[in-house]
Amino acid sequence: MIPYKHEPFTDFSQEANYNAYVEALNKVEGYLGQDYPLIIGGERITTEDKIVSYNPAKKTEVIGRVSKASKDLAEKAMQAADETFKTWKKVDPAIRADVLFKAAAIIRRRKHEFSALLTKEAGKPWAEADADTAEAIDFLEYYGRQMLRIKNGQPVESRPGEYNRYDYIPLGIGIVISPWNFPFAIMAGTTVAALVTGNTVLLKPASTTPVVAYKFIEVLEEAGLPAGAVNFVPGSGAEVGDYLVDHPKTRFISFTGSRDVGL
Repeated sequence: MIPYKHEPFTDFSQEANYNAYVEALNKVEGYLGQDYPLIIGGERITTEDKIVSYNPAKKTEVIGRVSKASKDLAEKAMQAADETFKTWKKVDPAIRADVLFKAAAIIRRRKHEFSALLTKEAGKPWAEADADTAEAIDFLEYYGRQMLRIKNGQPVESRPGEYNRYDYIPLGIGIVISPWNFPFAIMAGTTVAALVTGNTVLLKPASTTPVVAYKFIEVLEEAGLPAGAVNFVPGSGAEVGDYLVDHPKTRFISFTGSRDVGL
């Protein structure tokens, strides 16, 4: 195992890097304005009601139209996560970590594309977008290694005639409510920390930046994450957010946001 190290930032004073980013921006512009479905148990579900994501620096530019979850679809996602948890929690932690390492490799190959999408969807300057993507890769690499470190628990002493163990166990279903200000890094980090430790996730990204979250779920699928381990359910905080947070099957909530979000 290669020791963990931070993903390096891109030096845009180098002409090759500058040109590569311009090329990535052109690629992202080629798929602006598309429709994106919910992903529940691996199934793509399109709804009439949409969240429209705009470029905050150019309000006429539509980044994408993302299907909006309802309470019924949130419940469907909860059931999918609950069912998948029964098997995902038993998967060898090293295999779960490997999904993260594969996802990091995919994102590294598409690094400028993800950063360019952040420039478009979150209005981030090149260097800020590049740092956001680098941090997402860091979370994948770091949490994968942490899982390998703790997968066998912690050593504890036993007296004669005793057998003591210190193990970590998955909790169940987590709700991830991610922010708009680090729409890739924090969204990815909170999602994969839960997944690698054997939990299943319902991801409700910020309504202003849902497309980058959708693209990340595609990467996790490509990396071998089973259907239902993560479910993509963007929607209204008042309708879907409250419903999921109050759900009896919800074991934990990861969020970054304002006082309103916390309450």
